[in-house]
Amino acid sequence: MSDVKGQPKLRLVLPKGSLERATFELFESADLGIVRSSQVDYRASIDDPRVGEIRILRPQEIPRYVADGLFDIGITGRDWIEETDSKVETLGELNYSKNTDNPIKMVLAVAGDSPAVTGKDLPHGVRVSTEYPHITSRFFAECGVKAEIALSYGATEAKIPEIADAVVEITETGRALRAAGLKVIDTVLVSRTELIANPVSYADPEKQHAMEQILTLLNGVLEARGKVLLKLNVSKGQLSAVLAELPSMRSPTISELSGDVGYAVETVVPKSEVNVLIPALKDKGATDIIELALSKIVH
Repeated sequence: MSDVKGQPKLRLVLPKGSLERATFELFESADLGIVRSSQVDYRASIDDPRVGEIRILRPQEIPRYVADGLFDIGITGRDWIEETDSKVETLGELNYSKNTDNPIKMVLAVAGDSPAVTGKDLPHGVRVSTEYPHITSRFFAECGVKAEIALSYGATEAKIPEIADAVVEITETGRALRAAGLKVIDTVLVSRTELIANPVSYADPEKQHAMEQILTLLNGVLEARGKVLLKLNVSKGQLSAVLAELPSMRSPTISELSGDVGYAVETVVPKSEVNVLIPALKDKGATDIIELALSKIVH
């Protein structure tokens, strides 16, 4: 499907549920604001010539729908790509999740008083509850342990010890598992959010180009998060001392000021460091220091 100018109209599917809000915020920051009639609507639109149809569906389903060609591109987690064994093209990781920018971990957990240290320590016949039976089966096969794996529909950590001896569950911090009296003994998978594509759609040069442009916008927002632009002036004699203080992403941009009175310096730095950095720069002779928020950084 294309518009009148020949620009491909991509069919996009976005995750509903825990990633929904963070995904919508990411697209908004990337100037790809999503519009829908209500928060429960499964259809949406973006005022962008590259995007046509948009659906909001469960991330568990997205890899298969993209693999089957129902959508050109979608956002889901590596955990569901692996669990569904879907044949998709990965355009790249998007380093965000529902609470933090850290990846989620799929872990094997047991009762806190269990003597097991790794999955290999569990006995044959161990009862395992999980929302990821395919990945879990593969993991225990690699451990050489014959496990009885049961599909869980939620509240997985609550099933030890009466229903299960172990669980395979996703976590960002591990707090819920610890609160349930469990301990983690193995990491099964590290999962980040990914932008995926249907292989046939990705093989189309025009669609591939449109996909990569969208990825550039999304990654530009993620790259800018937690960073600010610092601009300052400094005399020639104090330039070296000021530069030594700067934890620049790349080499700072240095421009000579009119009148041969010094230099203008600008660089990108972590926001978390400016409370210490700005006073230190002033102490080294920097003046007219300006801190600016960043929307995108595109390399």
